Amino acid sequence: MRTNRWLGLGGLALVVVGAGVFFRASGLLVAGAVAAGVLAARASAPPRPSLRVERTVENPTPAPEAEVRVEVTVTNEGETLYDLRLVDQVPDGLAVVDGPARHATALRPGAAATFAYTVRASRGDHDWRRLTAIARDPMGAHEIETTIAAETTLRCVPDFESGADLPLRGLTTPYSGRVPTDIGGSGIEFHAVREYRRGDPQARVDWNRAARTGELATLELREERAATVVFVVDTRAPAYAAPAPEAEGAVERGIEATAGLAEALLSNGDRVGATAFSPLDSWLAPGSGTAHRAQLRELLATDPAFGPTPAGADRQFIPRLWRWKFRQRLPADAQVMLVSPCVDEPPIQLAKRFDALGHLVTVISPDPTTGATLGGELVGIERDLRLADLRRGGVRVLDWAPEEPFAVAADRVAGRWSR
Repeated sequence: MRTNRWLGLGGLALVVVGAGVFFRASGLLVAGAVAAGVLAARASAPPRPSLRVERTVENPTPAPEAEVRVEVTVTNEGETLYDLRLVDQVPDGLAVVDGPARHATALRPGAAATFAYTVRASRGDHDWRRLTAIARDPMGAHEIETTIAAETTLRCVPDFESGADLPLRGLTTPYSGRVPTDIGGSGIEFHAVREYRRGDPQARVDWNRAARTGELATLELREERAATVVFVVDTRAPAYAAPAPEAEGAVERGIEATAGLAEALLSNGDRVGATAFSPLDSWLAPGSGTAHRAQLRELLATDPAFGPTPAGADRQFIPRLWRWKFRQRLPADAQVMLVSPCVDEPPIQLAKRFDALGHLVTVISPDPTTGATLGGELVGIERDLRLADLRRGGVRVLDWAPEEPFAVAADRVAGRWSR
C-alpha cells in the first residue's frame, strides 16, 4: 500500500518545470527533473519480506508477578530490506514493563536483527503466535505488511494455598464429613431420644433415663456429612472491573479466594466442583482427592474461561441458556458459591434462581468500585442495592472491600453465619 509520504510531489514537479520553461530558468528545470526522478524511484514497491523468527523466553514457567525477559531474533532469508519495522504480538494477559516489543532496522540477505523486552507474568497460559513485519521501499513511498508465525508459550501457575474457610450451610451428601444435618445418627451433637432397639451401642443408651424410669432409650446424635460445593466464578467482561487501572481486578481476586476456599474444603473432606459464568464452556464436576485437587488448580490457573483478560467476546452469551445448562450439571444436593463483583443484574438473577430451586447459595463479592469519582460512587450505590436485595431474599453475601484481605473478610462474617 502507499504511505502517501510523497503526496503532491507530482503536481509540484509539474509546477516547477512549467515555471522553469516560462521564466527560462535552468535551475527550476533541474529541480523539476529531480522531483520527477523521485517520482520514478517511488514507483517500485518493496520486496515481500521472507523472514525467520526465533523467540526465546528466559523463564517459560515463572511465578505470578515475576519479570521475564523475551528475546526475538529475525533473520532475512530474502532480498535486501532497506526499511523494516518489526512488532511482536505480545499476549493480552502480559504487560510489557521494560523495552518496547518492537524494532526498526535494515537487513541484507542472510543478516539477522535481535531485540528484547521484559514482561510481567500473570496467571494462565500465554501464547505468542505471530510477529508483524512492515517493509518499506528505500523512498518510504510504499509498504508491505505481513505476519510471520512464531509460536511460544509462557505458563504461569500460582501456588494456590489453603486460605480462609467459610461456614457451610446445612446439608447434603451421604458421605460422612463436617456439615451438621437434621438427620439423627452417629455424631457428636445431641439430636433426639428414641426407644431402645436391640443391637444399639451401649455407649448411646440413656442410662440416666433408665435409672429414673426403668425404660431403656437410645440417644440420637446429629450426623455430620460431607458437603458438595460448586464454585461459580463470574468471568464475563463486566466482571473484570477494578477500582483503578493498576489495581487487581475483581476476577483475579475472586479466583484467588475460590482457590483458597476450595483447598480448605477439600482438606476437610468435602466435594468441590467449579465452573465459569462465561461465554466459554468450562466445567469440573464435584469430586475430592489428590487428583481432583490437581484438576481444580489446573482449571483455575490455565483454563481460557478463567483467563486474566476477558475471553469469548465474539460469542453470544445468553444467561438463561447458561443457567439451564448449569442446572442439568449441578448435583441435586450441591451448594453454590457464586463469586462475582455483582456490577450488573445477571449474577443476581443467577443467585436468586438457584436459591429458589433449593440449592443453598452463598455470594462472595469482591468490590471493584471506587468513591473517587461521581460515576464510581453511583456504581457502588447500585451494587450495594443489589447485594441488599440478595440478603433480603435469604442469600448469604460476603461483601469484600478492595483493601481488605480475604481472610479478614471471611472471619468477619464467619461468626455471624455460624449462629
